[in-house]
Amino acid sequence: MDLGLYGRGALVGGASAGLGRACAERLASEGCRLALWSRGGEALDRAAEQIRDTHKVEVTTIAADATDPAAAAQVATAARRALGRVEIVVLNAGGPPTVESTKTDPNVWRRSFQLLAITPIELTTLLLPPMRTHGWGRVVSILSSGVRQPIPELSYSNACRSALMAWLKTISVEVMADGVTVNGVLPGRLDTERVATLDRMKAERMGTTAEGVRAVMERGIPAGRYGHPDELGAYVAWLCSDRARYQTGTFVSIDGGSMTTLP
Repeated sequence: MDLGLYGRGALVGGASAGLGRACAERLASEGCRLALWSRGGEALDRAAEQIRDTHKVEVTTIAADATDPAAAAQVATAARRALGRVEIVVLNAGGPPTVESTKTDPNVWRRSFQLLAITPIELTTLLLPPMRTHGWGRVVSILSSGVRQPIPELSYSNACRSALMAWLKTISVEVMADGVTVNGVLPGRLDTERVATLDRMKAERMGTTAEGVRAVMERGIPAGRYGHPDELGAYVAWLCSDRARYQTGTFVSIDGGSMTTLP
């Protein structure tokens, strides 16, 4: 199925690994020109090289730390310089630390809110005007199932991602008439290093193994397994496509049926 994305300029956050990398791979397979953004380092450069070699598309890297208040302006400028028109923005960032909900730290709250709310909001705000002027744009945010069903010990993530989701929902109705859609995905238990780390941490607390934790978690997922990152990446590519032009302001779970609440 042709998604109509060939030649589109796409900025993908957290693209060195995990869900961001999966989204970048899918968009590259559709012929998008990419700017990959993360904190930088060998992993980002390696991802860019592999995507470039596999899909034969233009790939640029941008190194910036989303906890830095200057990051949004830096990334927006670099993305425009690399791509010309930034037509697709995939918002994605790593998760803040775990914490007991009654023992949070004000400084970690500030850092987490910058990471998961302020930087993505500022970045999107900077990149929206040209999309609206040209009558085409896509903003897709990788959030978390915790915005609908809060996850124990992920208070920083639950709250900060919820703030971002509320803002995205608010702007979605303001930009739709200009041909810009704004949507999000809510990943459940997907097979990424972040989830593996959470499993290991839980295993240490419980005095068991990460494999044991995973087995218990998988029994609670109707699909019976952790998801593959590409299963989320494929849906993100759909949301970015011409075929999804009538869909906006939605936040869809990609979780193997784990969400028990109504949308």
